[in-house]
Amino acid sequence: MKFRPSRLVLAALIPAATIWLGAGAALAQSPSPAPTASASPSPAPAASASPAPAASASPAPAASPAASPSPSTAQAPTPAPSATVQATDPFGEPITLEAKKVVIAKGTANWDSAFDTLMDSFKALNSLLAKQNIKPTGNVMIVYTATDDTGFSYLAEIPIDQEPKGLGKDMSVGKSPDGKALKFVHRGSYDNMDNTYEAITNHLDEKKLEAKDMFVEEYLTDPLKTAEDKLVIDVYVPLK
Repeated sequence: MKFRPSRLVLAALIPAATIWLGAGAALAQSPSPAPTASASPSPAPAASASPAPAASASPAPAASPAASPSPSTAQAPTPAPSATVQATDPFGEPITLEAKKVVIAKGTANWDSAFDTLMDSFKALNSLLAKQNIKPTGNVMIVYTATDDTGFSYLAEIPIDQEPKGLGKDMSVGKSPDGKALKFVHRGSYDNMDNTYEAITNHLDEKKLEAKDMFVEEYLTDPLKTAEDKLVIDVYVPLK
């Protein structure tokens, strides 16, 4: 499995990002016509030549050299977009996942209704636990087991310390993924995770790391009670 569901469109996003960066580089070079701007500063030397004594007395000439680097500062903003891709949260932090006892709801979903389908699974699991007065012992999780252009297969998991009875269809009790993984953080809506997964894929490519055929999302904020644009999700990528 690759991080290339239609929601993420990584196959298209990565080349697009390359084209964008290439265009950005071209734009960064286009200010090279700034030599015309450097031609305009040529009068400035004349001005600095006549008031040379006043220039030596006052640091005003230092301001005129600062004006000339302004074209270079015009180039500096181009890296800014890439700098804002991720917040100061952990990105690619090596961790070791520990297996937890979880109640599981297995399912499939289409990308266009993915979030609603996942929430239905969490609701079903919460209802099962509530009826038996079993309290979750950790955050809800989604384990993606397969993806394609139209949808994905998943396991919705809730950590528990005692086994519930009367499990519904496609429900079971098992263990959450464990082992070496990389941790990433996403803040915002589920639909806006494309950029996060694009950045994850780029990180794996750059570091030449090979991931297992799954990835895990742990919801640090309750997705059933939190506004979707306020979600905080830890994304774990298990490594081979």
